[in-house]
Amino acid sequence: MIDQGSGTLRKLIRVLVKNLGMLEKSDSSCCGVTVTQCHAIVEIGQKGKVSLVDLADLLDVDKSTMSRTVNNLVELGLAIRELDTENRRFVIIQLTEDGKNVFNSIEKSMETYYKDIFCSIPEDKRGQVLESLALLTDAAKNNKCC
Repeated sequence: MIDQGSGTLRKLIRVLVKNLGMLEKSDSSCCGVTVTQCHAIVEIGQKGKVSLVDLADLLDVDKSTMSRTVNNLVELGLAIRELDTENRRFVIIQLTEDGKNVFNSIEKSMETYYKDIFCSIPEDKRGQVLESLALLTDAAKNNKCC
């Protein structure tokens, strides 16, 4: 039963990831940024200010990759980089006004998209879906075997 269930889980997650990935690619390109830049903008926008190291950790990429992404955002005029006044070894990143506009556009688009998805789930199953996703997320994070 575990093998059959895990196989079905794998297939369903693959379809979900593919569908959400296609959304990200199409939606982020309309804002003029790459998917990676889109993720960075969202994290910076949600935090307000974030260190380069923390941003790399949040997005699970190495510091050099994150540094290149931030450099591109700075060149596009979407982010600014400053030295941390308390610890000059840290670089703090925040969005410019243009970056905030892109962030708000991404957030609005994603909110509408996920609201539409959520509304298409039968009302009596919505709580079950959220609970199941929370369990799945925890299981993937903890990666405990049966």
